[in-house]
Amino acid sequence: MNEMVLVENLVKRFRDVVAVNGISFKINRGEVFSLLGPNGAGKTTTIHIIATILKPTSGKVYVNGYDAIREPDKVRKKIGIVFQEPSLDQNLTAYDNMYIHGKLYGLRGEELHRKIMELLEFVELKEFANKQVRYFSGGMKRRLEIARGLLHEPELLILDEPTIGLDPQSRAKIWDYIRYLKKQYDMTILLTTHYMDEAEELSSRIAIMDHGKIIAQGTVDELKNIIGQDVILVSTKGEASRLCSDLDDVKECKSLGANRVEILVENAPRYLPEIVRKATEIGVEIIEINYRRPSLNEVFLHLTGRELRDSIEVNQKPVPRAHRFR
Repeated sequence: MNEMVLVENLVKRFRDVVAVNGISFKINRGEVFSLLGPNGAGKTTTIHIIATILKPTSGKVYVNGYDAIREPDKVRKKIGIVFQEPSLDQNLTAYDNMYIHGKLYGLRGEELHRKIMELLEFVELKEFANKQVRYFSGGMKRRLEIARGLLHEPELLILDEPTIGLDPQSRAKIWDYIRYLKKQYDMTILLTTHYMDEAEELSSRIAIMDHGKIIAQGTVDELKNIIGQDVILVSTKGEASRLCSDLDDVKECKSLGANRVEILVENAPRYLPEIVRKATEIGVEIIEINYRRPSLNEVFLHLTGRELRDSIEVNQKPVPRAHRFR
């Protein structure tokens, strides 16, 4: 079975609030799958159900073949989770936070000590093993939470907004750890985020969520192809606008001055040779040619009528906080 997670027609209601509204998706083994959307979209509720912290109103969830509703204990042994809100004991040392977590998962003695030190070294916190967590920066705490989530060698690592509130350097470190885990251990990772660059940089596939629904899912390229317009910029020595009258199958071609044009096409990489061929035919010398794909924010705007970055600020009805398992 290639599926690590299978979600079918998942619904979660909190009284009059529908937090998750009939979503379905699957996560293949060894991929980084992102739930991308604004605050209040239902991302955290979804992962809390997958992690067996919440029970759904209806629908099915399977993790590594186990039913998350009927077999929660088996599911919990397969997953590691880093919550959006801090969950470390601030008065304990980094080592002790790891030690207690390991004991809860049945780790003991020298094996537990070895794993703690290996993981603290992995997240570059070994030298701070005996320092109280309350003295850690936000980035250090996040790295410790990732190390703790890996202690029992989970097959699925769930990261809920792992870089929220972190400085650029700390964000870069978290990204590096995620890439390493994917490359070195072929680990399956479920990531929630409202940062478009994060989803695009790290994800094998993305599901865009809004108002409790998945409105689109696929690879980054597949999502950008929903808009179907790549932007090609051509700079020439001669009159660039001459290209516009000789190109076929373009959505739009407009002049950006005497020596520059912007061309909108369905698939830029496939169309680039055609532009070069046409330019050669009509005697226009190309100095520079490049293209850009639509952004994920433009995809969100296309699907919802508003920008993702703006929708983050929209007030949402509060959803009751789930109880965490330890």
